[in-house]
Amino acid sequence: MADVQKENKKGRFRSLRRLPWGLLIFCLTLSGCRLPFPSEEAERSFFSMNTLMTFTAYGENAQEALDEAAAQVAWADGSWSVTDESSEIWQANHSGGKAVTVSGKTARMIAFCLKMAEETDGALDPTLYPVLKAWGFTTDTKRVPSPEEIGGLLERTGYEKIRLEGELLTVPEGMELDFGAVGKGFAGDLAAQALREKGIESAVLSLGGNIQTVGSRPDGTDWRIGLRSPWEDGRLGVLRVSDCAVVTSGGYENYFEDEAGNVYWHILDPKTGYPADTGLASVTVICPEGRLGDALSTALFVMGPQKAEEYWRAAGNFEMILVTQDGRILITEKAAERFVLDAGREEQITVLYEGPERSAGKGRI
Repeated sequence: MADVQKENKKGRFRSLRRLPWGLLIFCLTLSGCRLPFPSEEAERSFFSMNTLMTFTAYGENAQEALDEAAAQVAWADGSWSVTDESSEIWQANHSGGKAVTVSGKTARMIAFCLKMAEETDGALDPTLYPVLKAWGFTTDTKRVPSPEEIGGLLERTGYEKIRLEGELLTVPEGMELDFGAVGKGFAGDLAAQALREKGIESAVLSLGGNIQTVGSRPDGTDWRIGLRSPWEDGRLGVLRVSDCAVVTSGGYENYFEDEAGNVYWHILDPKTGYPADTGLASVTVICPEGRLGDALSTALFVMGPQKAEEYWRAAGNFEMILVTQDGRILITEKAAERFVLDAGREEQITVLYEGPERSAGKGRI
């Protein structure tokens, strides 16, 4: 179990006894030997949205369907990039406050993100890009900005200042949109839709930290997804899912340590501009759509355990697995029915029921 200290008043993190290298990365687990799937199998791996993606599909014309799915992701990457001058988002960010016309799919993505920002009371905010840049999380030059610099940059944020009227998008001058917290999930939805339209009924899409499944495995059983432990190399447990999205966000994905041993991660609290230190190490969301999982995994991390539970009880349209910095697991009831902790694990598990929560003890559910 990791020894994690609390955030100090400046939002900085004291040293971690064990730093979380490459944690909670999803991997497909086929429970030992490979089953003889009866239908045609095709696989395609490619780099997009700054991550390696691997798509696998089963059925007739599976390769052709994967090509179309990959094309949808490539389109999203090119349209929503904050650094590509030909992208729709870059043009809106550099329009000088003038309205620009975006495509229908981009308008739907923006509308969804703004809706989630409002519903989460700003825990998800797509206008935080200037602050992320100041920290260096979008570059190879990471640094700790001064409180004065962060305060000035926060004045250039606020999702409520963005205007979207149909396909007309207005980004006020000095502000910048970034859909890194939603883009992969939305792209996964587009890819899954493309596969279904090609007649594919069984597929699994790995988009970095996002997993999107179409149907079940060809033999009718659930896909088995391994969640790696946040405390050391190895697996935390296995989650069984079919026809849904599974998305994890955590501080381990992008962080740095300063000379004094303070650790800073890329998930920022939009209200403070500092790394969100709410006691969570990671958030996994299981839901019907990748876009919802992407948005919520970030927002719930910012909210912290108590507010995340309150949001889950009010929303009722997703399940979640919260891993705390002190080594506990909080898991919703339906997710608990599909999750098996690996043998020998000692994490304390609490199942969140619709009624009062009940502790499941250590190393079991």
